[in-house]
Parts: sequence; C-alpha cells; structure tokens
Amino acid sequence: MKNAVPVLTVLVAIILVWYLAAIGMNAQWARDQADRAGTTLTTTQLIADTLSQERPVLPAPHQVAKGLWDGVFGQKFTSKRSLVYHAGVTLGATLAGFVMGSLAGILLAIGIVHSRTMDQSVMPWAVASQTVPILAIAPMVIVVFASIGVTGLIPKAIIAAWLSFFPVLVGMVKGLRTPDAMQLDLMRSWNASGPQSFWRLRLPSSMPYLFASLKVAVAAALVGTIVGELPAGATAGLGARLLSGSYYGQTIQIWSALFMAAALAAGLVILIGVIERITLRRMGLVR
Repeated sequence: MKNAVPVLTVLVAIILVWYLAAIGMNAQWARDQADRAGTTLTTTQLIADTLSQERPVLPAPHQVAKGLWDGVFGQKFTSKRSLVYHAGVTLGATLAGFVMGSLAGILLAIGIVHSRTMDQSVMPWAVASQTVPILAIAPMVIVVFASIGVTGLIPKAIIAAWLSFFPVLVGMVKGLRTPDAMQLDLMRSWNASGPQSFWRLRLPSSMPYLFASLKVAVAAALVGTIVGELPAGATAGLGARLLSGSYYGQTIQIWSALFMAAALAAGLVILIGVIERITLRRMGLVR
C-alpha cells in the first residue's frame, strides 16, 4: 500500500493538471459561443461548458474515459466502431513485425559477435538506418508494395520490423559480449567448441539483455504499425481511428484511440515480462 501512494499522488496530479489545461484550452470556444448568443457566462458555467464540449480542443479525462468505455464495451467487438476490433487489426501487424524484427536483430547480433567483418560493416548501417525518420520511410514502403499489389498486413509489419529490430540488435550484442575473457578461457580449457560456448555461456548470459530489448522493441513495433496505417488510407486499425478522428475533428475519438494504443503496448510489455520471469527462473538466473 505504501508503494502505491507515490504512484497515486502523481496520477492525481496529472489528472488535475489535465483538467486545468482542458478548461484553459476550451475556454475560448465557450466564450465565442456565448458572445454570438449575446450572453455572458459565469465562472461556473464556463468551467461546465469547457468540460462538456462535443469537439473540445483538449478533451477532459472523463470524456476520454467515456470514449474508451463506449469504444470497448459499447459496441460489438466485430463492429468497425469498436476499439477492440481496431486494436485487433493493429495487434496482428504489430506481432508480425515484432517477430520479424526480433529474429533479424538476434541473427544479426550473433553474426556481429562472431564476425569482425560483420561488426565493422553491418553495425554502422544498422545505426544509420535508425536516423531516417519513420514518417519518411512509411509512405515509400506503402507505395512500393501497393505498386506490386501487396497491401494490408505485410507493409505495416515491415515498417514495424524496421523499428523493432534495432533495440533487439543492440541488446543482444551487449548480452552476447557479457562473458569476460576468464569465462571464455575457462570454456576453452574444457575443450568446448564454438557452438557449445555459445549455447552454454553466451546465450544464457544474454537473456536479461534480450528480454529488456524485447520490451522496447514491441512498443516500437506498435508505433511502427500505427504510423504505417496513417498513409495507407486504411479503414481499420488504431491508426485509421486516429486519422478519421483528425479529419472530422473528433478529438475524443483521437484520444481514446491513443489510450487504447497505450493500453495495448502496456499489455504486450507485461506479457513479455511474464515470459521473462518464467524463462529466467527455469534457467536458474533468478529465484
């Protein structure tokens, strides 16, 4: 309970600041509407109006909460108005890109650790690949694949993989290089082969680093998927909800989709954390 107090304090402070910001940012619209009607708003009426507008500049927390509730529980899960439906579409591409990016990162890391040539050639290119803004890459990927008739999940998964492979690559390289010279000399003194040293020393040592990087990678994959949905003119997915909300000024819809994306990312990170604890416990790395 004591540990929850600081978290709840920060949460309450954030909500309070959010309400104050909503009042300040929505007040001008309320005043303009009152001027057109030839009336004057009291402070109480102004606050009430700013927190109940249909299309506010900044939705209040209770408006976003209601939008989330309606989007999750107020619709059939198969409805195209359901946030669960759109989250499922985004989740599919996210997981596909995450798996692709993670496998690429792990394989490249193994090659980099065991080959000086790959270390000097691949690693700089991997770093350089992350300096290109994903907003510039996503439209090109979508257009190129659309020109050959490939649309839907695959282009979005490739964009997600582009963002997710780098954290895994860096974390895995660091983890595989964790064993020091004494440990490697000990393996050689036991006449262990290269593959045996890898499976029994390097790989177990890299597990904590790998899972830490996977948590970053899965969140990056989700961001990549949502970005990939924006220029595609998609009609499904959280990115599509964000885009349609921006077209029609539905700020509550935008914020609801954002919070749904955050909840989805949190769920994926928690899932990886559970797998991490089970794996490390079975390997004897944690109690």
